[in-house]
Amino acid sequence: MHTDATESSHGTNGWRRFWERGGWWRALLLVVAYYALYQLGSFAFLPLVTSTDDPAALIWFGTALPIALGGVLLVLFAWSVGWLRELFGPQPIRGRGWMWIAVAVVLVFNVLRFATIDYGATGAGVVVAWVVAGLFVGFAEEVLTRGFVVNLMRKGGYREIVVALVSALLFALLHSGNVLSGQSPLATGFQLVYTFAFGILMYLSLRVTGNLIWPILLHATTDPSIFLQSAYPADGALTAVAAQGNIAVVIAGIVLLFFIRGKVEPTASVVEPGIGTKVA
Repeated sequence: MHTDATESSHGTNGWRRFWERGGWWRALLLVVAYYALYQLGSFAFLPLVTSTDDPAALIWFGTALPIALGGVLLVLFAWSVGWLRELFGPQPIRGRGWMWIAVAVVLVFNVLRFATIDYGATGAGVVVAWVVAGLFVGFAEEVLTRGFVVNLMRKGGYREIVVALVSALLFALLHSGNVLSGQSPLATGFQLVYTFAFGILMYLSLRVTGNLIWPILLHATTDPSIFLQSAYPADGALTAVAAQGNIAVVIAGIVLLFFIRGKVEPTASVVEPGIGTKVA
């Protein structure tokens, strides 16, 4: 009895075949579904948030644990479609030397912000809570947008500049709901611009390092450094320099976007999903 390559790899699992086709609308569907489930899961921690005024506990219950639950959901989804190895394996297209600019901009300002925090005023509990929350945020948001979205776009046959654009746009879209939690429209608007540009830099970090773990770690140091330095800034001229990090990210992300080239050609067979032919 003859069995083709697709059936031998995935049997008759329609769920896997659906996601293997890729495309921007599947990427959008996944992001919207994740956001809805994440918000739903956050309600489970709401009684713990409203019952405490301890700053560290608020971070644990309001940020760290809900996003950790989101990360678990993403791992389960990756397992269900058989993508764990390809998400965390080597990238199918090489980066260029200039892409290290993206890594440098994010890393330098993260270090500057961590160096200009008033740790005495912050307290060890808050610092630890934000560092752990940052790891969870970096993992969940990068696996979703630079992992799944990038993979789905490449499976859909899009050029890498479109892959970068869509992954950054959907990453920004994740943060648009902050306006519903009381954040001003102006602040939310700037956050959308920032997160879009940051998403471009994370895409470039993925390309140039060749593995998803590195944008995860870069992202994991970004959120804690921003929130801690904004809430507990140390005195000194270096603090003012560190505070320019968001502007530097926006400028770098928008400028570097126009230099993105390349395409990963989807393979005819899905025996090894996502491993395509790179076109420089």
